[in-house]
Amino acid sequence: MVAAQTGAEIRAILRNGEQLLLTMIIPVLLLVGFSAAPLVDVGGSRVDFTTPGVLALAVMSTAFTGQAIATGFERRYGVLKRLGASPLSRTGLMLAKTLAVIAVEVVQVAVISVVAVALGWRPAGSPLTAGLLIVLGTAAFSGLGLLMAGTLRAEATLAAANLVYLVLLGCGGVIFPLSKFPESVRPVLELLPISALTGGLRSVLAGGAGLPLAAMAVLAAWAAVSLFLTSRTFRWE
Repeated sequence: MVAAQTGAEIRAILRNGEQLLLTMIIPVLLLVGFSAAPLVDVGGSRVDFTTPGVLALAVMSTAFTGQAIATGFERRYGVLKRLGASPLSRTGLMLAKTLAVIAVEVVQVAVISVVAVALGWRPAGSPLTAGLLIVLGTAAFSGLGLLMAGTLRAEATLAAANLVYLVLLGCGGVIFPLSKFPESVRPVLELLPISALTGGLRSVLAGGAGLPLAAMAVLAAWAAVSLFLTSRTFRWE
């Protein structure tokens, strides 16, 4: 039952035009645009700087923005309530959603990596470490997305999720280095989940660093707090 629901969730994501725009098209366009054109001074290889940020953006678009919007409207239309009362338990439903997010992220990482390699990207660090960061980032963003979807109205979730996506895209170090921001706000920006994921991936894939413990701690904290609050506040109808 979980496998069948996972397949249905994946098909729903890939058939939704807005979801496809967020998960595939926008990240690839940003990768090509900011890698090929000298729009931002990053102090080195543009593709090496941009690729980790776009990978982090892809994780956020699927685990947070897309999941929040889809789950919010499923709750509004009673889909979650009906599925929760079916032989597929509520735990099974959430597991299916998680597996669907991971499956889409695998496709995203593959597509973005192929495009980046074609643009001249040569990753330097351990893919296992990068994968661990992506798992932590997925947990953090999934918790935030489900927290939003389970507490706000569907229309409010739609607006808030897209607004957060745009704000974090601009302020999370994805395409603009955090060094470009005033020193007074950098410590705050560095604590954002997108900044931690972007910075961690960049240190590993561009700098060949080992485990970025600070970034992992930030992501783990966001994941723990958001998932705990979700378990306490999520409304199924």
